[in-house]
Amino acid sequence: MGRAVTGVAVVGFGWMGRAHTQAYARLGHHFPELGVRPELVAVADEVPGRAEEAAERYGFATAVRDWREVAADPRVHVVSITAPNFLHREIGVAMARAGKHIWIEKPVGLTTDDAQAVADAVAEAGLQSAVGFNYRHAPAVSAAREMIAAGELGTVTHVRIRLFSDYAAHPESALTWRYERERGGSGVLGDLASHGVDLARHLVGEIESLTADTAIFLTQRARPTGATSGHARAGGGEMGPVENEDYVSCLLRFSPTGGALTGARGVLEASRVSVGEQNNYGFEIHGTKGAVFWDFRRMNELGVSTGGAYQDQSVSTVYVGPGHGLYAAFQPGSAVAMGYDDLKVIEAYHFLRSVAEGTPHGATLADAVHSAAALDAMARSAETGSWVSPDTGR
Repeated sequence: MGRAVTGVAVVGFGWMGRAHTQAYARLGHHFPELGVRPELVAVADEVPGRAEEAAERYGFATAVRDWREVAADPRVHVVSITAPNFLHREIGVAMARAGKHIWIEKPVGLTTDDAQAVADAVAEAGLQSAVGFNYRHAPAVSAAREMIAAGELGTVTHVRIRLFSDYAAHPESALTWRYERERGGSGVLGDLASHGVDLARHLVGEIESLTADTAIFLTQRARPTGATSGHARAGGGEMGPVENEDYVSCLLRFSPTGGALTGARGVLEASRVSVGEQNNYGFEIHGTKGAVFWDFRRMNELGVSTGGAYQDQSVSTVYVGPGHGLYAAFQPGSAVAMGYDDLKVIEAYHFLRSVAEGTPHGATLADAVHSAAALDAMARSAETGSWVSPDTGR
């Protein structure tokens, strides 16, 4: 008995649109048991020629400039939304109302209201969703989560999460939509801190309150003269103001939920202008009996300190393997490296499994709403200097 075919579309074909497309293409290799087979039906991008180039390279049946044609296409069952943030709400709601399941990149719009509007539209239509919180799917992160849940660290006491990058550190980085409030929303909050919030919630639990400080260090950038993709440069262009944050530091208080979690404290720090830092993402989680440490740059390793020594307790390096997360779908033995694109394949798997089974798997729009609420709370706290609840904004 063959697998059911589901029609796939990708809206917005920059770097992330390519990552989604390649993930769909690899699903059959890594997850042959998946009950559905993706078929690349349509790609949409408003930049002239970009959709056509994607169709020729990856085999989409149709290339269009207007995403509304995708919403109206009966061949399309699921849609990846990898367009700029300011378009997320309009496209996401329209696709849900057209009956399309959606895999959408974080932060899902500009505000909590945007994320909630997309989540509501998907729920009202009885559809499935996935959100691009890819770091939670690293097998080492899955292993850390299992250890925490099993009480191997004792009671979690404090957490440090860092997301440092240099993608915006060059003073000639183009003033794209990413740096504008109206089109990009928050800056490093949406780009990187959203991942930090998701890791915090996924590993430790709900954030009860927080206080944050933000800063813009490179206050002006050059406007691009043409279409851009990724983090392009635009030296010599007209200068304009950077409107959103380069940096955020945040103190967290987690909700006391019993078991291994009794109101832990946390620190989350993110920067897009850290010279010398290339994707320095990771966490340190301490408990009353042990600790775990993870660095994305060594994605397949987990630092583990457990036992009963407490003082002078050693840290061992654990190389993740087939028993951790979905590692076995990619490599046959421990310590064989996985990479970023593999995490997107795992996301695609969770998404299409959700569609096939009618049950959510992986990160969903509910997680995006929680993350957006925390980001809004950070922005409010930075303005007022006070502790803020992510749930109420007050």
